[in-house]
Amino acid sequence: MSAPGRQGPQRGPFVALGGYRSAQHEGTPATALAIDVRGLTKRYAGRAVVDDVSLQVAEGRICGFLGPNGSGKTTTIRMLCGLLIPDAGEGSCLGFDLKRERDAIRREVGYMTQKFGLYEDLSIRENLDFIARLYELADRRAAVDRTLERLGLGARRDQLAGTLSGGWKQRLALAACLMHDPKLLLLDEPTAGVDPKARRDFWDEIHALARDGITVLVSTHYMDEAERCHELVYIANGKVLARGTEQQIIAQAGLAVWSVQGRDVARLVESLKQAPGVLSVAAFGNALHVAGRDAAQVEQAIAPYRAQAGLSWSQAPANLEDVFISLIAAAPDSVATKRAPQDAAAR
Repeated sequence: MSAPGRQGPQRGPFVALGGYRSAQHEGTPATALAIDVRGLTKRYAGRAVVDDVSLQVAEGRICGFLGPNGSGKTTTIRMLCGLLIPDAGEGSCLGFDLKRERDAIRREVGYMTQKFGLYEDLSIRENLDFIARLYELADRRAAVDRTLERLGLGARRDQLAGTLSGGWKQRLALAACLMHDPKLLLLDEPTAGVDPKARRDFWDEIHALARDGITVLVSTHYMDEAERCHELVYIANGKVLARGTEQQIIAQAGLAVWSVQGRDVARLVESLKQAPGVLSVAAFGNALHVAGRDAAQVEQAIAPYRAQAGLSWSQAPANLEDVFISLIAAAPDSVATKRAPQDAAAR
């Protein structure tokens, strides 16, 4: 853990790939699974914030874990790393039983929390030395030095953590996760609020770790980051709605998408959102994407605006953002209408 003292079939409008184990071709040898859990459920005050979630991630893969706030991502991650006990479900992480061998899981997993959880009044080196003590690492000094060099923190080793920018805090938090050479990284929105260059550098490091055989489950709201993952899982209202590669998820969605460009296209948003068959209306620069599962209904929805002067309409390929907005809209219990005090625990 990086932060001392911190902490069956899937249902939904788009069903995941059946019998999913890992993104591999038929006939190739099965890949060992770093995460293999089935039916995970967690309830707070009678409400299931994680509801019958099954998840499999092969060793050395980067799996993006996506969903709106309050969808159950953080609760799922905390169950996977042994911080929470599931109310139902079974499975393993790194071969250790999710319920009976939680201590063993915690020693083999690196968990990076949403909020920076290290001591801001300690230097970078002092924070890493503290983490090394927690894990009872042999030759702490050498372990700290290796980690400083690995993450490019050597020149700042004596800087107080509280004075670091968001990008450097993120790098320090990742360094703390890697101190004990984990085989699995669980990263909970690690790049939130970080500038684009720091995010790109972070993802370059994640891919380098995956090449070394480390498995990564990372939650994110950024579509460009989702596109850098080997595979994706999308969760809303505690249920998995889609999984697979980017191309598989887009293909499974079967969306019909129209793009409109022109003057003041924003005035069309509210009326199009209310039209039957339209699941998402999203702005992309100076254009709007209008998407739905029924092509005829989408065409009927845009028909009143097709002849308006100054607007240019064309069919467009669906992208991940179209799919995910549509997934939320089509979910049986819309996230927007299902808020409760327990949402903070579910994130």
